Amino acid sequence: MSRRNKIALGLIILLGVVIFGYSLRDVKLNILIRDFTTIHQGWLLTAVLCMLVYFALEGLVVKIFVDERIGQYSFKSALRIPLIEQLFNGITPFSSGGQPAQLIAMLQSGIDGGRASSILLMKFIVYQAMIVVNFLIALVIGFHYMVSKMSYLSLFVVFGFLIHFAVIIGLFMVMFWPQFTKKALRVVLSPVGWFGHQERKVDMIVRLDTKVDLFYEESVQLIGQWRLLLKVILITFVQLMSYYLVPYFIMLSLGYTQANIVMITCLHVLIVMVISIFPIPGGSGGAEYAFTILFGSYITNSSKLVLAMLLWRILTYYLGIFAGMIALTVKPDKLKNNRPTHSKLNQD
Repeated sequence: MSRRNKIALGLIILLGVVIFGYSLRDVKLNILIRDFTTIHQGWLLTAVLCMLVYFALEGLVVKIFVDERIGQYSFKSALRIPLIEQLFNGITPFSSGGQPAQLIAMLQSGIDGGRASSILLMKFIVYQAMIVVNFLIALVIGFHYMVSKMSYLSLFVVFGFLIHFAVIIGLFMVMFWPQFTKKALRVVLSPVGWFGHQERKVDMIVRLDTKVDLFYEESVQLIGQWRLLLKVILITFVQLMSYYLVPYFIMLSLGYTQANIVMITCLHVLIVMVISIFPIPGGSGGAEYAFTILFGSYITNSSKLVLAMLLWRILTYYLGIFAGMIALTVKPDKLKNNRPTHSKLNQD
């Protein structure tokens, strides 16, 4: 990690401590400790297992793509990719650092940069598509509950959805209408010529056109491998379900056995959508607030509500950060049986 990233990590941990401390301001410590000691360990371990499955399945997706398109990739190296992504997503605004960090991690295994970029883009497309699908389902089931509890929060949910939906539309445009995408990019880049050198604008257009062509080529190959695509879609769906189920098992561990698994899961989907639009890394502050508001009707005990929020935040956010720190120290295995490719990505 660079010095800048270490500083960001330290600030995020400090911010988390401050938020946790503020959340505990009205809770007696002895009551919180009592609630924690009486927790059902089996259900809490199930919540932990859900997060481990979430990480493992994303690593499996990476391995499947690399094995299919390049060569044999060890699961240890493949698992390292999403863990590093969790770390850098967690310490950068809008989770912007995850993609570059994954690319660097794959380069360390000896994977060509163009091929690695292609695989990460394919993984990203499937992941974003599954997020949108899950959100639409959650919107139908849980949105009315969110509006009744906090109408202004619903605006953030819709805005978050529009951002994810726009990303998917943009990627699909590149996949199916590359020529139209190139024309749209020229329109978007028009202001560059007004305020900068014309040569810079032309250079950007050439680079983007090349990337659009290469991405289109790779996406056509992926769509042609429909069995591989279907396998990755199913794995990603299960992966996200494992993540979305974490609050439900935390509630069971606190004794709320009558919790509605469908509603709790849908509310978590909506909370995740809210978190995604906060510029602060991890949506710190907004995530904790949204959780306590939406789950306050289910967890009426204030001490247990705060404890549920703390456990949820530790498992779904800080666990990934610390796992990513460990992953950085692990030396990846080199790619074996590297296959030739017909893609032009390695020419980029």
